[in-house]
Amino acid sequence: MQKVRIPQNSFQYGEISDNTVMRTDSPIYAASAQSLENMIVLPEGAVKKRHGTKFIDTASSYTNKEIHLTTFVFDDNEEYLIAIGDAFIAPFRVLSDGSVVNLTDVTADTQSNPLPFDKDYLHQYNTAQYGDVMFICHPLFAPRMLTRTSLTTFEVSVFSFDTSYDNKDTYQPYSVFHSANQTLTVSSYTEGSGRTLTTSSAYFDTTGKHNNVVLRYGGNEIRIDSVTSSTIATGTVIRELSTRLTVSNPLRTRDGSNVIEVTHIGHGLTGGATIVVADAVAVGGINASNINGTKSILSIIDENTYSIVSSTNANASEDGGGFVKISSNATTTIWDEQSFSALRGYPAAVTFHENRLCFAGTIAEPDTIFMSQLGEFFNYDVGEGADTDAINLVAATGDVNEIRYMRSNRDLQIFTLSDELYVPTYLNQAITPTNAQIRKQTPFGTEFVLPTSIDGATIFVERGGRAVREYIYSDAEDAYIATGVSTVASHLIVNPVDMAVVHSGFNTQESYAAMVMGNGDIGLFSSNRAEKRAAWTNLTTQGSFLATAAIGDRLFVYNKTHNNKYCFCEFVDDIGLDNYAYYAYSSNPINIMLYGGNTTLDVIGFDGTNKVYLGEFTSDNNVNIDLTAYTDYTHFYIGKKFTSKVITNAIDTVAANGPVTGDVRGISTVVINVKDSTSVKVNNRAINNITGFTGNKEVRLLGYGRNPQVTIEQVDPMPLQINGLISELIT
Repeated sequence: MQKVRIPQNSFQYGEISDNTVMRTDSPIYAASAQSLENMIVLPEGAVKKRHGTKFIDTASSYTNKEIHLTTFVFDDNEEYLIAIGDAFIAPFRVLSDGSVVNLTDVTADTQSNPLPFDKDYLHQYNTAQYGDVMFICHPLFAPRMLTRTSLTTFEVSVFSFDTSYDNKDTYQPYSVFHSANQTLTVSSYTEGSGRTLTTSSAYFDTTGKHNNVVLRYGGNEIRIDSVTSSTIATGTVIRELSTRLTVSNPLRTRDGSNVIEVTHIGHGLTGGATIVVADAVAVGGINASNINGTKSILSIIDENTYSIVSSTNANASEDGGGFVKISSNATTTIWDEQSFSALRGYPAAVTFHENRLCFAGTIAEPDTIFMSQLGEFFNYDVGEGADTDAINLVAATGDVNEIRYMRSNRDLQIFTLSDELYVPTYLNQAITPTNAQIRKQTPFGTEFVLPTSIDGATIFVERGGRAVREYIYSDAEDAYIATGVSTVASHLIVNPVDMAVVHSGFNTQESYAAMVMGNGDIGLFSSNRAEKRAAWTNLTTQGSFLATAAIGDRLFVYNKTHNNKYCFCEFVDDIGLDNYAYYAYSSNPINIMLYGGNTTLDVIGFDGTNKVYLGEFTSDNNVNIDLTAYTDYTHFYIGKKFTSKVITNAIDTVAANGPVTGDVRGISTVVINVKDSTSVKVNNRAINNITGFTGNKEVRLLGYGRNPQVTIEQVDPMPLQINGLISELIT
């Protein structure tokens, strides 16, 4: 028989999967645990009981309990929590004194239309905020703008694009949805309603989704008013169907000929089409009166040139004509349609990047990014491709990439259903129409969980919801890589639905990513790339965590309680209660309306100096708890306790004859080092005389097994911090 003292000085690698039980050779094994329930890993390697969740507001008034939680931060003094639910938005003002104020809900937009938010898609909503405005996107509705109109009020409106001074041009993105040779003919080129639009093959939607959609004929807008059939519609020509030729002096004559060549870039016309020439001046000896007017196209020379006939012959070969205008309603292949509509879908993703508002991922164009003009967030006119003009960028990587999220980081990072991509930012150069490009990087795909930055990387949930990866640029690879950060804790990743990163969270200097899982738990992740560690722990509650959001060092959650009530809470203080409220002592029973009647709750008493667990109490039918006998206490914390537990990996060592892994062995003594801890059990044995204790405690144990473990547990809602332990192993 041999006794060996085995130290565990750190838990810096967090909770690891039981698939690693034989990895006793790994340094991760020696600094991790089989279970870290409701514990957080501190930067130094110790583990501490998580904060309790303080009640903020009940959701009992909402007709549906599903919400999407996000944040709205104007500055350090004006911060808000935004809950988006089924046809409503509930804003909360987060104050610097720690309080949170429920503001007036918004249930309709500025036109008195019900909000389009649907409980079935809440976790798919994408938001981006700039100043007093937040943009909310989903492919099934036009982007909405949540605008802060005062310190305590918000309103919702439909996103609208800038227009020209005469309101005849809308600076929205346009796309070509028709086949290459499909043509459009308009009954008249003049402005006005009642114009017949005819396509060469089926194009128009006959269910009404094409109504009020704008087409452009040669860059001029036509609004569809009604659809007669799949090839015929009636519309309003908003601006005359004409164009000023971009080439100066676009007319060419030949001495002795009445044929005039016209340079009309991308004209899209056919031979025999009728056009109207205006504003031309004399060229080659042909008077302006013989050039201007209605003409028929003699022949198509190429896609940029055609010829017409004058009534007189030229007496010189010459280029001229001045600044010519061409009007026509003839059959053309040069036409397009607004990119965003009920028919084509709306953007799924939104972000701000390099002073542009970027949309992406419509139903019809899932792999296209639309970037606004520089500094003009409502103008998507691509113009002539100047550096400040808008940009339409397609992820032409060989596959159709359904863009779900974009993140502005050192580059514009793009997360799709199937791949991860990025738009590079060049040294000392902004993204422009001439240098913008999309590069494909990794092939994992992203679930409907907003990727979030932590420790210099962007973490995202891999398609299928079984792994979490960090997307980061590697100088060695000269490319982005997506390394798995949940590999050793794969059992904790259970279909994530929401994620937030809290900086300096839980009163530490560490950043933590809180990931809400489909089973109602939270996987808490911390990372320190310099030390090459990634730690996970598991947060549970008597009920379910449903959504989360963070503002600075404050982490908020939306919960379903143990008795199926819904409420907003914040992780606050070393109080071992969930959904707890703070009540002053009263000579009458305390009303706890938010919990309901006949509910068993836990109570901590506070006498001004110490917190003491008073036990469980059950509210009566009038939702009261009688604490009148506890006159020594000035205040009470009332909520539901949760268990904190540490289960070590199997205590192992290497004996003279080799590893003892799998052999029958026992733990005779455990010395644990705790800090400010109360009410602790080791392998179900209570440690006596431990109230706010700091130091070492020895516990003697019994029993043998092939996988001896140490379980440190606290059921009472009191503080607990474990710095490490030493186990005396008998082999």
